[in-house]
Amino acid sequence: MACLRTEQQIQKFPEGFLWGTATASYQIEGAWNVDGKGVNVWDTFTHEGGHVVNNETGDVACDSYHKYKQDVALMKQIGFSHYRFSLSWARIFPDGNAASYNDLGMQYYRDLVDELLTNDIIPMVTLYHWDLPQALQDVGGWLNESIVDHFNDYARKCYQELGSKVKYWITHNEPYETCWSAYGLGEDAPGFTAHPSTYPYQCAHNIIKSHAKAWHTYDSEFRATQKGKVGITLNVEWKEPKDSTQTAAADRSIQFMLGWFAHPIYTNGDYPDVMIQQVGRKSREQGLEESRLPKFSQEEMDFIKGSSDFFGVNHYTTRLVEEKIHSPADASFLNDQDTLESVDPSWPRAASKWLYEVPWGLRKVLNFIKAEYNNPEIIITENGVSDSTGDLDDDFRIRYHSSYIQSMQKAMRDGCKVFGYTIWSLLDNFEWALGYSEKFGIHQVDFSNSSRPRRPKKSASWFKELIANNGF
Repeated sequence: MACLRTEQQIQKFPEGFLWGTATASYQIEGAWNVDGKGVNVWDTFTHEGGHVVNNETGDVACDSYHKYKQDVALMKQIGFSHYRFSLSWARIFPDGNAASYNDLGMQYYRDLVDELLTNDIIPMVTLYHWDLPQALQDVGGWLNESIVDHFNDYARKCYQELGSKVKYWITHNEPYETCWSAYGLGEDAPGFTAHPSTYPYQCAHNIIKSHAKAWHTYDSEFRATQKGKVGITLNVEWKEPKDSTQTAAADRSIQFMLGWFAHPIYTNGDYPDVMIQQVGRKSREQGLEESRLPKFSQEEMDFIKGSSDFFGVNHYTTRLVEEKIHSPADASFLNDQDTLESVDPSWPRAASKWLYEVPWGLRKVLNFIKAEYNNPEIIITENGVSDSTGDLDDDFRIRYHSSYIQSMQKAMRDGCKVFGYTIWSLLDNFEWALGYSEKFGIHQVDFSNSSRPRRPKKSASWFKELIANNGF
């Protein structure tokens, strides 16, 4: 019996561990032109046509702008302790700047926060999840350094209006995707492809500065009275060496993906040494006098270093990495790394072509963060798996989450300070350039029905039991 009890205790999580779910404003809210909301880059991108599967849009999406009480009831039914959602910048500042403040937009979020708290659910707010006001994009978006102050004005207003009730803030969601997928590959809004060797680095430079400024604003103006925490959410795939000779390539790959943002914020205020060296060398090979990787001043580094109260991790999958030298003629953020990625053919693949089920990768990611960034407080802010049908019988999703949660638990026993786990996603929703063709939700949404009815999948019941037991 003692052995059984020990095993059961191992399967339980610490008291107070947070179990939650997540969404993003553009992916679920709809109401794209309601109550004074301004146009954002995803409104423009989808309305142009040719960028999204079936030319689908988020104009209505899950209609959560009108159905937020129903969404909160779904969370209450399962027993989630927190809900991570994002604010639509253009709903609050339609033109992106403080002068355009729209209180009707803010009221929606006040109402949502109140509904969550009434149901004993902790609001966890992401300030930026990719839906930049179009008016700011028109003057350069994340390439224009003036956005740092605009973002700070937006953050300050949100702290002022919501901060008495919101105690967890996330400045940016997956800035890697903002800067590479949107400003390099062009797969996401605003869809830039012409400058993949410079735009991603410029974008990241300004995002890091905007994060640090918004953190310092909270720290100096709001922390004493509101007593909340501000962090950032970074996405990371585990980078496994393809064989024992490829450890340097794998490390370089994870430094370019995670370290790009984490090293400045959690280490010394600057980019990883391997990025500085690699991009500098690649720039010289092109005949450039200066590196394409921008430089922070000492003052900026001091300001950036330590500007986070916790480490948000979005993790889904793993890649095998080996070295491959790329020609200077093909310069890009990706090719600067001199790597080639692949997958093990035995790994199960989800509906998303990039998403392979490799649960042991999460344990390795968490231990990497522990070792590399001085063992920070970590919350998994997204983990999930896609299908193409939205069927209610989703045993594969239960298997995926079960195996990843167990991997997370092993990392916690390794000493990683993980305080919460967040499922992506509460609902099937608008999956960016893939429209409604891929579904991550634990609730099905009927997008052919104007009332957008929600139905729980089998995984919702599984999570309800997991949360009730605080473990397996």
